[in-house]
Order: sequence, then structure tokens, then C-alpha cells
Amino acid sequence: MEGKDDLVTEKPSTDEKEPTAQTEAVAEVGPTEDSKKEEAESSASISPTQQSTPSSSKSDPPDMAGEKIDFKVVYNKKKFDVSFGSEETVGALKSHLQDVIGVPSTMQKVMIKGLAKDEMTLKKLGVSKGSKIMVVGSTLNDVLEVTKKPSVQQLKEEESKDAQKESLSQQKQHKKVLEKGLPDDVMPGIKNSREALPPFPISGMLNKTGGKVRLTFKLELDQLWIGTKERTQKIPLNSIKTVVSEEIEGHEEYSMMALQLGPTEASRYWIYWVPNQYVEAIKEAILGKWQLF
Repeated sequence: MEGKDDLVTEKPSTDEKEPTAQTEAVAEVGPTEDSKKEEAESSASISPTQQSTPSSSKSDPPDMAGEKIDFKVVYNKKKFDVSFGSEETVGALKSHLQDVIGVPSTMQKVMIKGLAKDEMTLKKLGVSKGSKIMVVGSTLNDVLEVTKKPSVQQLKEEESKDAQKESLSQQKQHKKVLEKGLPDDVMPGIKNSREALPPFPISGMLNKTGGKVRLTFKLELDQLWIGTKERTQKIPLNSIKTVVSEEIEGHEEYSMMALQLGPTEASRYWIYWVPNQYVEAIKEAILGKWQLF
């Protein structure tokens, strides 16, 4: 009987071990199946586009007619790199350059072997990779600057230009001297004639104050002597910058002449009643033949 009891006692312990082994097996398989489900659901939530197309920050260039050409645009001494279609027109290029160089398209002039017309294409004009295209034109600021009211200085300059257009004989500063008439001892003048310098001083002329003046050419010294009642100025010929002359209205056999002794017009020494036949010879002696043309 004791043996039987032992057998009964051992059976329950065998029965308890089996469920434990089954539980452990389920614990191992369960999480693996769940993880597969989660992966499947995760894959289903991602669209095909998201899976196959990588993200990119670059934007495609706008469509252009013809093959794209890389060239340089030169405006106002500055260079700009430009890419444009070979079949695009000059007019289209101007519209593109408007934002690049800041000049309205209607105010641009494109120079490609001369002035390029708006309807011509870049290909027809021979534009290729590395070409340089010159553009000229005014910005809106430039245009507005021109239309501004002129300054006092600008008005004075305009008045000065108008005065230059007026005959020298009619200008106030000269008219005042000429109204005194021909000096008594003036040398005879000859209209439409040209003679060499005389071997004696040219005398009987007047300066801007109405004083008597004579001119003596000392060519051996390369000097011109300007003599007045008060003094004689000995001036090197190469220091005289220019010579200006004009026939006197009503007395075309005589001229008025200015010798510019300094860098500006304010330094001009005016002489009146110069015999006309000597005017060209005086200029040639002072300036040389090569400066008369």
C-alpha cells in the first residue's frame, strides 16, 4: 500500500510541470507575432511615393527655348553670369536682365556685334558658351536725376554756353571796347588776306581796358613781347595754351584775339583791332602749324 501511495503522490508533480512548459512556449512566440503585425501596419501607413522618392531642396530651372547657354553680360563695368536658351529672343533676354542689372527692358540696348534687334534669337546672333554681351542703358534713378530742376551752377553753365554762341563782338565785355571805334594809329587791315608776320611790331591795337598794345615776335628767343604804356611782358611762346580769334562785325578787315596765358579761360589776354592779314601767321608762330588743324 505504501508503494501505491508513492505513485499517487508523484503524478501530481508531473502534471504541474507540463502547463509550465506550455506557458513558457507561448511567452516566446507571442511577442514575435505582435512585432510582425506592427511592422506590417507601419509599412502600410507609408505611401509608395514616400518610400521611393528622396527629398530635394533644388528647384528645376524654368523652361527655356533651345539649348541653355552660359555667357556673361557686361553692364556699367560689371560682369553678370547668365544662363539663357539659345532660341530665346533679345527681347526676352532684356526682360530677364531687368531684375539682374536694374535697368527697365525698354531702356536697354543689347550689343552683340552691334546693336541687336529684339526679335533676333541668341543662336542667330552667334551667342555661345563664354560669350560676352554688352548692355547699355539708364536706370530709373538716372532718368529721375536728369529730370530734376537744374541747380544754380548748371544754370550759370548754360548761360555761359549761350554767351559763347553769341558773336564775340556783341558780348558786353567786348562791345564796350569796340564802341570806342578804330584807334587813330591802328595799322591797315586787309579782309580775306593772309600775310607773313611783318619784321616790325604790330601796333595800334587795344587791350580790354582800352589801353594801347603792340605785339613783337622774338622768334630767335621763342618769345612774344606784349608791350603797353606801363610795361612789356616777355612771354615764352610755349606757355601760351591757345589762341582764339573772331572777325569784328562791321569791320571784317580786323579781328579780336585772345591769348590764353594760363590753364583757364579767365587767363585770356584780349587784344582788339588786330589786322586780319596777320591773324593766321600769329597763330602759327605761337601754336605751330600742327596745332592749327
